[in-house]
Amino acid sequence: MSSSDILYSKITSAQDFKNRIVMAPMTRSRATEDHIPTPIMAAYYGERASAGLLITEGTSPSPNGVGYARIPGIYNDQQIDAWRAVTKAVHANGGKIFLQIMHTGRVSHPDNMPNDAKIVAPSAIAPENTKMWVDGKGELEIPVPNEMSSSDIEQVIEEFVQAAQNAIAADFDGVEIHGANGYLLEQFFNPASNKREDEYGGSVENRSKVILEIAKRTVAAIGADRVGVRLSPNGAMNDVGPWESQKQDFEYLVSQFNSLNLLYLHLLDHQAMGANPLPEDIRTSLQSKFDGINILCGGYDKSTAIKDLTNEKADMIAFGRPFVANPDLVERFKQDADLNEVDQDTLYTPGKEGYLDYPKMEPIS
Repeated sequence: MSSSDILYSKITSAQDFKNRIVMAPMTRSRATEDHIPTPIMAAYYGERASAGLLITEGTSPSPNGVGYARIPGIYNDQQIDAWRAVTKAVHANGGKIFLQIMHTGRVSHPDNMPNDAKIVAPSAIAPENTKMWVDGKGELEIPVPNEMSSSDIEQVIEEFVQAAQNAIAADFDGVEIHGANGYLLEQFFNPASNKREDEYGGSVENRSKVILEIAKRTVAAIGADRVGVRLSPNGAMNDVGPWESQKQDFEYLVSQFNSLNLLYLHLLDHQAMGANPLPEDIRTSLQSKFDGINILCGGYDKSTAIKDLTNEKADMIAFGRPFVANPDLVERFKQDADLNEVDQDTLYTPGKEGYLDYPKMEPIS
């Protein structure tokens, strides 16, 4: 096998993947105002089914978890039915697709949420220096969230589990639990955003309870071979940054995930976005404690992906924005073809522009 062929080699595990290329989860804001997936989303994901695994944009398990304008949900029958068109398109093109379950927690604005929804978080602390886009109003200040009660916490755990079951009902191949990027589950895990003095705050064991209970119950509901998790150690998104004991805390968390036999661990490095890098000692330590598939994401191109796969730093590599602009990214890699550049102005706008109009390669005669 040549060094470049490693990208296209199959992974045989509890789920088999046809290559080691992952389409990373990326918010695109193409759902309806009621957070229902649209037909253009089926076309978008279907075009990218040459990846070994596609992971959807963050999808809310409940009205309280919506946060952003026009992101999809998976909490009602209309949403489940609409997602079936997406999974059908991907499967028809020979792909596999996981749904990323994302509750935004305090990173939200009421004008993006249903009327009966509320912004919730571990503690009543709003993220600093963070604003939220609202259609027709622009970027607005994020209000202070409601501190969650014990019953609120139990409710959100059940919402994640139900979302996973809904995803399987919509014919997804599995789900990714989003524990990264400063959203609700990381808000519980990070001591800067979690100031609780009850059983969900303080020690790492307490701060881990919500995400671990979600993982445990999700495994029981749909099977460990259908569950992955995403983490961003040392990250700095949405006013959640590093802390002194983070290495030991993440080691504890990942060891607990490993005991549940989760399918994969997806580690995100924010360095390419100008934030803190994922320290090498944390990466190697976490991966050594996890027996499943290890996915790395963050600023990769073809050459750096091949290098890290060859050096066994990862089993799969996730690509984000290269997949936005290149629906045929896998084939472009194989042909060493030039890549389309991302149009930054249309990343989150509604409609087909900047979504379905990126050109594919000309067929080779």
